[in-house]
Amino acid sequence: MTFNKTQLARGIAVASLSVAIVAPAQAADSKTEALEAQMQQMAAQMQAMQAELSRVKSQTEKSSVETAKVQELDHWMASMKSAPASSGSKDNLVAVRGGWTTLDQDRGSSGGANGVPPLNKGALLSNNQNNDGFYFGGAFDFNVNNDLFGLIDDTSFGIELGIEYAQYGQADNFVSQTYTAALGAPALGATVSNRSTDARLRINASPKIKFMHGSKLRPWIIPVGLDINILGVPSNAVSVLNAGMNFGAGVDYEIWRGIVIGADTRYHYSTSTLDGTPTDGLNAGGYVGFKF
Repeated sequence: MTFNKTQLARGIAVASLSVAIVAPAQAADSKTEALEAQMQQMAAQMQAMQAELSRVKSQTEKSSVETAKVQELDHWMASMKSAPASSGSKDNLVAVRGGWTTLDQDRGSSGGANGVPPLNKGALLSNNQNNDGFYFGGAFDFNVNNDLFGLIDDTSFGIELGIEYAQYGQADNFVSQTYTAALGAPALGATVSNRSTDARLRINASPKIKFMHGSKLRPWIIPVGLDINILGVPSNAVSVLNAGMNFGAGVDYEIWRGIVIGADTRYHYSTSTLDGTPTDGLNAGGYVGFKF
């Protein structure tokens, strides 16, 4: 096949026109792809920069919090070193007490045959007709809680262990009188006392409820407690022990840093006499205590 000059010129023109049309389009596509790649690269760099900024910010905040805590701890340690030593809360109490006491019924009697008192009041060893006297003793208060087992706020529950000595005077001892007269002891030079001191000892264990915890003034009650009564002069049956109950009420006042003064009144009750000797009575007095 042979081409003439005209056909060759046409082919060259068509090829040139195709190159002129296709080359710009390909160049535009290449630029678009390059721009998209740059945008993606910039987005990735921005994400990396944002993540790094967040990390630095988090570390800065954590460091600030730790610095504040360290400063607070340093301040607390400095204040503790400079502050004077202070004692903790003291809720237990040891106290000495005393006052007036009276029996519901004395143990003596002015009646009886031939000067011997009736036996139903236990007066054979002490014909004491005085039912008033004095007492003194001591007690430990052991605090258990300050909310009455979760029932009432600022109300303390404790246990009191106490002991007290009471004296009601002296009286005739008919046993020693009879012994002296029968044996003629005075004529033999013997010294036999015909008098006996009517003394009692009480040991108690009682639950105690104190109100107004945290206040200097604290009223209290003993709903019911255990008493052990011991006679100094035995009963007609020579018994010396019986059990009973006590009920009490009073008030504490802290006058100075754990030093407490108070007043209390108690009633002692037994379901029966001690082999004829009555033991029921009332106490009223005061006390001085020390918290520990």
